[in-house]
Amino acid sequence: MSDNDKQWYFNMVKGKAELGPISPIEQRMGPYKTKEDAEHAWDIVTDRNAKWEEQDRRWRGEGYHR
Repeated sequence: MSDNDKQWYFNMVKGKAELGPISPIEQRMGPYKTKEDAEHAWDIVTDRNAKWEEQDRRWRGEGYHR
């Protein structure tokens, strides 16, 4: 069993976690270390995107009152 087979992925079409890269790459997110992380893939994506947007605003100097 390879290391990829021990990791979890979230299938965006089926809406469920899968152990190993079962589904086509365009249908999955991951890898994740646990099934629980894979099941919360959309939450992780949303949180990361919000953090990156905030970093971009700071980098551009937006949102600061001088």
